[in-house]
Amino acid sequence: MDIKVLGPGCPKCQQTEKIVKDAVAKSGVDATVEKVTDTLAIAEYGVFGTPAVVVDGEVKSVGKIPKKEEVIGWIG
Repeated sequence: MDIKVLGPGCPKCQQTEKIVKDAVAKSGVDATVEKVTDTLAIAEYGVFGTPAVVVDGEVKSVGKIPKKEEVIGWIG
């Protein structure tokens, strides 16, 4: 599973990355978590608000910090 956290590195983006990594660890899913900070790469997903979370190419969240339970639902 490929998970991307999209954002320039703001505190909300950092918190989102931590939540995603915690959710992956808790669920035991074999997943790669990548932080994407390049604005052009972020725009390629059609995302214009950050933070955003992409799971296996599908945008799951935009412009908010997801709850850990939400992330577990996406990856579980």
